[in-house]
Amino acid sequence: MKQRSPAPESWSTLRLKVNKRAGTYATEDAALKDVVGLLPAGGAATRISPLPCSKELYPIGFGRVHGTTERRPKVVCHYLFEKMRRANITKAYVILKQGKWDIPAYLGDGKTLDMDLAYLMMDLPYGPPYTLNQAYPFIKDNLVAFGFPDILFRPDDVFTKLLVDQQQSSADAVLGLFPADQPTKMDMVDVDQNGQVRRIVANPSRTNLSHSWAAAIWSPIFTQFLNEFVRSHEKLAASMPESSVGDVIQAAVNDNLNVRAIKVSSEPYLDIGTPEGILTATKRFALEESDSSVF
Repeated sequence: MKQRSPAPESWSTLRLKVNKRAGTYATEDAALKDVVGLLPAGGAATRISPLPCSKELYPIGFGRVHGTTERRPKVVCHYLFEKMRRANITKAYVILKQGKWDIPAYLGDGKTLDMDLAYLMMDLPYGPPYTLNQAYPFIKDNLVAFGFPDILFRPDDVFTKLLVDQQQSSADAVLGLFPADQPTKMDMVDVDQNGQVRRIVANPSRTNLSHSWAAAIWSPIFTQFLNEFVRSHEKLAASMPESSVGDVIQAAVNDNLNVRAIKVSSEPYLDIGTPEGILTATKRFALEESDSSVF
């Protein structure tokens, strides 16, 4: 028999307990002190293999050497860290797959990003939810800023917009929506007129939905839900299709968690996990001069 997550009443009770344990996020300053970044780097990059490096370190565009006008290649995950830092997020956890040692070797402790980075190891290979749940003991009392390190998006204030909405709504999770240019290959998001997520539709063959998601802010409630989701599906995971973060979001909606979504960009995001994405990103960012420093 399929194990269910806690009933909606249980999540309401848990919300009160978490608020007492982690403190309130009533002011902007208090919220920023409690936000941590979370990035999964457990993928095998099978769609663009072989590569000489982890896909998160694929060079896309250029940035300046600090204090000079010299330019150096800028790796793809740097853009995501930059956007987190623009929202005053100074700490992040990166969850690694065995063998992807070039990522900590390159990023180090995060000094070049003006951030504090820590690394955790992926355990169960059943999809991003299992990868992310490795951080549970470290992030369970924090607001989480989530993004995919192989996805590029604009503008720079995406996480700031998401944080503001979460503060105003006290939502358990807020998704950042982007226009979908390839809806059959994306998690399409159905949102009502008040911004509440009704459903996540993964890779639809046909759809009238117009936006997908690629970034999120979530509360300790959603982190706890993610943990419960992984624990309740773990025994059958090896015989089931790989889970996605979208699956967890849909399960949270089904269990009446407060999941919202807001439009944060007028441009589609770019997934460099595909040959087409790499080609498009390389052409686009080669023509742009980044104001950020890479060293």
